[in-house]
Amino acid sequence: MAKLRYFDDTKTPPADQRGGIYTDYLRTGRINRGTTEARTAKRYLTHQQVAERTGRKLETAGTLAYDRINGFHASIRFPKMIFHRTLDDSPHLGYCHVTAARSKFADYDDVRWSFYMANFFCEIGKDEHFFDDVRRGYSRMYFAVAMDLDREQGKLVINRTVRDGGLLFRTQDPKTALKNVLMLGARNDALRTIIRAL
Repeated sequence: MAKLRYFDDTKTPPADQRGGIYTDYLRTGRINRGTTEARTAKRYLTHQQVAERTGRKLETAGTLAYDRINGFHASIRFPKMIFHRTLDDSPHLGYCHVTAARSKFADYDDVRWSFYMANFFCEIGKDEHFFDDVRRGYSRMYFAVAMDLDREQGKLVINRTVRDGGLLFRTQDPKTALKNVLMLGARNDALRTIIRAL
């Protein structure tokens, strides 16, 4: 696949025309309608600059999602664990880790899980390659995966023994994602009944 190139499309006036053409008219009596090459040239961005912009947007969205989750009920509180990653070949695409917790549900007594949101939609892979068939549209994806501690590597990895390869839920709907995270965090049946009614 060809390496993507990015350019800055913000509409900022050049340094010599910060006041605008009408301010120049009031000052000089003339309107300069000519365009210089500097005004029409595209300013290209490096992959690092694109990744930084994407990261800021992802972390802002993650903070908003975290605030909505923790604002639901006083008995449901999650830790704030916000960080992001961008995809290597496409730095405009990335995902944000929002929170993590432990839950007891269905046949599983103690499951560690993490909640993520992404600015793309894809299939969740079964192997080490987690994201398969990434769609480059403007879809979003909210998902939670079961985690387990790998003692050999000393880090958290996806617990593939829980449900469908470690995937607890995946959706494009933010309201459904909120309900699912709240259901995972609810400690009693009374709260689960309230959350189901949403």
